[in-house]
Amino acid sequence: MRINLTKKDIVNSIYMQLGFSKKICESLLDDFFLIILENLIKQKKVKIAKFGTFILRSKSSRIGRNPKTKKEATISARKVVIFKPSKELKSIVNINLSQK
Repeated sequence: MRINLTKKDIVNSIYMQLGFSKKICESLLDDFFLIILENLIKQKKVKIAKFGTFILRSKSSRIGRNPKTKKEATISARKVVIFKPSKELKSIVNINLSQK
């Protein structure tokens, strides 16, 4: 079963833990995302200790195919964000999964 974590959920969690107003918590979260985005665009890589690394990678254009119609189409060149989790994050996730 898939459960989506929304921005509202994160804001509520920050609100419950820190006790600031929800507007301040939302502003904190927005600023955090903005810092990551700006640094990703400038540096092409953002590393958050004990969490993971966001990497900006360029993909060249290629020919793709619609699986329904089998019609070929060109997929344009673009940049994609890749996340590589840290060893610490992987081990925490694996420890929690093995305890269930």
